[in-house]
Amino acid sequence: QVKVEESGGELVQAGGSLRLSCTASGRTFSAYAMGWYRQAPGKEREFVAQIRWSGSPNIDYADSVKGRFTISRDIRGNTAYLQMNNLKPEDTAVYYCSAHHHSGFIYWGQGTQVTVSS
Repeated sequence: QVKVEESGGELVQAGGSLRLSCTASGRTFSAYAMGWYRQAPGKEREFVAQIRWSGSPNIDYADSVKGRFTISRDIRGNTAYLQMNNLKPEDTAVYYCSAHHHSGFIYWGQGTQVTVSS
């Protein structure tokens, strides 16, 4: 069984920074990519960033976060991070981590709340 867990969400003032973490664990699980999505109240879930273990380029960002957010990974395992700088109130959302298996199946975490106050 694969478990995806996010952490790091909290209340922060506009202009501040947060670092989200995500770990995918499972006895035989091996991801080839991990990503971050977010869902604000009353809106659909949207793509934020993705990092792939291979390929060039291997990172994608949504236009809304380019230059402010940085996705990275721990090469030792299935762990990804999202460094968020210069946060804006419109970044307020539940942030979900996705772990992409080679089979094509995507595992999701339960989400972590990020709230940016103005």
